[in-house]
Amino acid sequence: MSENKINTADVEKSSEVVNSAESTQKSAVSTKVTDKPKKVKKPNELLKVFTNGIIKDNALLVMLLGLCPLFPSTTSINNAIGMSVAVLFVLFFSNIIISSIRKIVPSNIRVPVYIVVIATLVTIVELLMKAFTETLYEQLSVFISLIVVNCIILGRAEAFASKNSVGKSALDALGISIGFAMVLLIVAFFREVIGTGGITFVNPFTGDTLFTFLPLADFAVPVFVQSFGGFVTFGLVLGVFTTITMWNNDRKMKKEQKEKLALQQAKGGK
Repeated sequence: MSENKINTADVEKSSEVVNSAESTQKSAVSTKVTDKPKKVKKPNELLKVFTNGIIKDNALLVMLLGLCPLFPSTTSINNAIGMSVAVLFVLFFSNIIISSIRKIVPSNIRVPVYIVVIATLVTIVELLMKAFTETLYEQLSVFISLIVVNCIILGRAEAFASKNSVGKSALDALGISIGFAMVLLIVAFFREVIGTGGITFVNPFTGDTLFTFLPLADFAVPVFVQSFGGFVTFGLVLGVFTTITMWNNDRKMKKEQKEKLALQQAKGGK
């Protein structure tokens, strides 16, 4: 009789253990179901592709690509606008074409194909400029031809257009072109104002001067419209941009550290 009592007691204990384990498993499952992580809204991917090329992945200030046309085309704002439009045309259509044919071009000949596409577009730009903007073409003709081997055009074709859709490639081209034009216009503005004492706008189609504003002509420093002035001006712009970027990154890092410290203190208080 005593042995039977002991056995029944052991069975009751084991059943209680099993029941308690099942209840803990059910509670854990219920907590997992109820406590679903909140979905974090991702930023618009297309908007990110477009804006990255303007500031974050700026071809001139961040990647330091395509510096060859920067110095000769920033002697005046007119030249900077002409070069910016030429680069925009070539980069936009080359990205679209290369993205469209990316699946049918063999990988071992992709670079020569990209160069042929870019060279064709550059030839179109060159002929159009020669026909309609002869004055601007005479000042930029050599450097327009060099767009064929520009690191920005070929680099975006290889790094982005050949791996993404047509829409994303077009947005990438627009963002990169806007960032490129922005730097050219900033450098050209300071070079022309300091080098000539003001600003002169010329009609690119007729070559006629639209207006001239030279309030600082007596204090002009002509060396700034020469190659030396281009290097100095771009170096100063690059230095200011890098300083602001470093300050902004440092501010974000300090803010994240403060948030982590506050979170740790809150957990410690509990």
